[in-house]
Amino acid sequence: MLKRYQLYLYQFVGFILLILITFAYNASLEEKKSNLQNSKYKLLANEMQEEVAAMILSKQKATLAMAMSLANDEKLVQDIFNKNIEEDYYKKLISDYREYTQYKNIWVHIIDKDLNSIYKSWSNIKHENIASMRPDLVSVSKSKKPSYGCSAGLYDLSIKAVIPLFKDDVFIGIIEVISHFNSISKQLKKFDTDSVVVLKKGYSEKLKYPFTATFINSEYYVANFDAPSEILKYLEKKGVQNYFNNSYKVEDDYLVVSHELKTLNMESLGYYIMFKNRESVSNLDLDFLMFKWFTFTIIIIMSIAIIVSSYLFYANRREKKYYKNIIDSSTNIVVINDKNTTIDVNRVFFKYFDGYKSLKEFKREYACICDFFVIEDGCVQKSMDGQHWVDYLEQNSTRHNKVKIKYHEKEYYFSVAVSLISVEENHYSVVLADITEQERYRIELEYLTVTDPLTGIKNRRYFNQRLSEEISKSKRYGDQLSIIMCDVDFFKKVNDVHGHIVGDNVLIEYSKLISSLIRDVDIFCRIGGEEFMIILPYTNKKNAEVIAEKLRIEVKNSNKILPITMSFGVTQYVDGEDAEFLYKRVDDALYKAKEAGRDKVVVC
Repeated sequence: MLKRYQLYLYQFVGFILLILITFAYNASLEEKKSNLQNSKYKLLANEMQEEVAAMILSKQKATLAMAMSLANDEKLVQDIFNKNIEEDYYKKLISDYREYTQYKNIWVHIIDKDLNSIYKSWSNIKHENIASMRPDLVSVSKSKKPSYGCSAGLYDLSIKAVIPLFKDDVFIGIIEVISHFNSISKQLKKFDTDSVVVLKKGYSEKLKYPFTATFINSEYYVANFDAPSEILKYLEKKGVQNYFNNSYKVEDDYLVVSHELKTLNMESLGYYIMFKNRESVSNLDLDFLMFKWFTFTIIIIMSIAIIVSSYLFYANRREKKYYKNIIDSSTNIVVINDKNTTIDVNRVFFKYFDGYKSLKEFKREYACICDFFVIEDGCVQKSMDGQHWVDYLEQNSTRHNKVKIKYHEKEYYFSVAVSLISVEENHYSVVLADITEQERYRIELEYLTVTDPLTGIKNRRYFNQRLSEEISKSKRYGDQLSIIMCDVDFFKKVNDVHGHIVGDNVLIEYSKLISSLIRDVDIFCRIGGEEFMIILPYTNKKNAEVIAEKLRIEVKNSNKILPITMSFGVTQYVDGEDAEFLYKRVDDALYKAKEAGRDKVVVC
C-alpha cells in the first residue's frame, strides 16, 4: 500500500511540477513576445530616423544643386554686378523649378557683396542690410565657400543653400535658395507616417512673418503645412517639449519617433517628430491564449513524457512561426544566413527576386544572395580585402554600409546590416533596406555639381579638384603631367555679330569636336566663358604641344556653325609647384599666343 501510495504521490507531485513548468514556460513566451515587439519598435524607430535623415540630406543637396545651377547663370552674375534685378526673369525661373522638379515651394534670395538684400522671391522687402540678422551669410561672405543646412530666420524653419558669386574671380554677392519640409512630409505620408516639424521656443520667438502661421501652445512654430490637426492637438495636450530628444515613445495608438534638426554649427534647432499608427506596424495575429489551453489539454490526455515532448514540439513550431511572421512584417528584405548559404527569407525577398516562388526554388540556382552583389566603389562585395562579407559587416556595424544588387537587368541599392542571432548554429540576420531612389538622386546631384550645363563637359569646380589630384599623383609616382589652356579667338565678335544663341552653339559644337579628339584618360573642362582646360596625365610638354597643334588645325578646318580659330597655351608640371602657379604659367602661355596673332600654340 505504501509503495502504491508513494507512486500516487510521486505522480501527483510530477503532475503539479509539470503544470508549474507549463505556466512558467508560457510566461516566458509572453515575455519573449513583449521583448520582440519592443525590439521591433526600436528597429522601426531607427529606420524612420535614418530615413528622414536621408530625405533631409537629399533635399539639402538638391537645394544646393539648384543654388549652384543659379550661380552658374551668367545673367544672374551680370544683374548683381549691375545692381539691376529683372524680377520677371527670376519669377519665370522659380516657376520652372515648380513645374519640372518635385519641389513646389522654392524661394530665391539675392544679396549683394555688402550683404544688402536686393531680391526676395517671397517678399517685397528690399535693400535692407541683413548682416546683423544673418551670421551664416557673414560667414559665407568671409570664407567664400558654399554652405547648406537647416536654418531658422524671420520667416520660417527651412533648408537653405548659400553660394558665393564671383565675376572675374572677384566676390560680388550671394545667391540663397530656400526649400521647405513639405515634400518630405508628403513622402513619409505614403508610408502611413504623419509628420510635425517643430522649431524650438527660442527660435520661434524670433519669427516675425511665420510662413505657415501654425503654432503649438502659441510658443512652438510648426514648419510644415500638412501637419494633421489631431496630431497637433495631441502634442499640445501631451506637451511637445516631451518629444524633444532623439528617441521614440510607444504610447496610446502611436509609435512616436523624433529626429533632431541642427544648424551647420551643430546647434539644436528643432525636431522632426513622426507619428505612425501602431496598427500599421505589424500584422501578427497569434493567439497565445489558444496556444496555452491547447498545450494544457495535451498535458492532461497524454503521459508525462509524451506531454513534455509534444509541448516542446508545438512550442518550437509556434515560436518559429512567430519569428517568421515578424520578419515577414518588415518592409525590408530580411535574410537568415550562415557564412555560406541562405537559410530563410521573408516575403519581401520575392518582391525583388520575382522569378522564384520559394526559397527552395531559389537555392536550386544560387546558394546566397551575395551571388548578386555588384562590384562598385563604396559597395560591399562577397570578399572585402580577403574578409568574408558577413564578418566585415558585423565588425563594421557602425558604418553606413550598402550593396548594389543586379537581377534581371534591374539594379538596386540597399543599406545592409548584419547581426548574429544564433551562436550555436552560426546564423546571422541580414537586413537590406532599399535606398535605390536616394542613391540615384545622389549620383545625379554629383553629376550636376561637376558638369557645365551648356556644353556637357566638366566645369571649373571639377577641373580644380582633378588638377590637385593629378598633381598629387605626379608628386607621389613621378609621372609626367601637362596641361593645355585654350579659348576661342574673337569670341566677343561672334556674340556681337551673330548673337548669343549662335555663340552658345559654337561652344557646344567645338566642345564635342575636341572631346572626340582627346584620349579617355584626358580631362576636358570649361572654366568660364570661351576658355577651356585639358589635363593630360602621363604626358610631357613635347607631346602636349603635338596634341595642341593637332587640335588647333582640326578646329580651324572644321567650320562647325561658324569658321573659328582657337589659341592654345601649353605647359608641363614642375615638381614642387602648386596648382595655382601651374595655372598661372599656362595662362601666360595662352596670353602670348594671343599676342602673337592668335590661332597659335605657345609652350611655356
